Amino acid sequence: MRVRIHQHVNPLAPFYRILPQPFEIEKAFARPKLPLFLDIGSARGRFLLKMAELEPQWNFLGVEIREPLVGEANRLAAEKDLINLRYEFCNASLALDKLLKELPANVLQTVTVQFPDPWYKKRHAKRRMVNENIVETVVKHLKISGKIFVQTDVDFLADEMFTVFRKNVNLREIETAENPFSVKTEREIAVEEKSLPIYRRIFEKLNF
Repeated sequence: MRVRIHQHVNPLAPFYRILPQPFEIEKAFARPKLPLFLDIGSARGRFLLKMAELEPQWNFLGVEIREPLVGEANRLAAEKDLINLRYEFCNASLALDKLLKELPANVLQTVTVQFPDPWYKKRHAKRRMVNENIVETVVKHLKISGKIFVQTDVDFLADEMFTVFRKNVNLREIETAENPFSVKTEREIAVEEKSLPIYRRIFEKLNF
């Protein structure tokens, strides 16, 4: 049964300020030393569900702020017996550093941020997910030469997100017109079917 839930939640509301427990990779995955793929803002988790099926030599972690969607996604993963897939409830814009606090070095190799909520009104700009805290946390844990893939169909949000990533001196920006993965999110498919533009970048961690 598909879980019904509001499309948007206010990440600054008190409920979403609750700090998560550190993610325990040894308990989450049958083979915890496999390379880790992190999807920030995984929504219903269908993208990672397909990726985990296609790439059994990777572990996949989805982070989502809407807790009921996390429960639904973990249920679907369990039904498919995907021992390389896990979803966690976390307000990434505020607490991703707490979630990843105990992540082993050099295990995180790929990160995706795909079509985050743009929060169009200026007074809601502070609710947007990508900020310096998220970028610093991701770069801290990302393996050297690891990649971050970012995409959106909202032009001003693309400029804003790319600028935040560019400010990090440990990253190299790579322009790309294509999604590098064999799986697309539901949003990406819908936008492409309307022949609307999608703004994409890849950022690679440098060996400093």
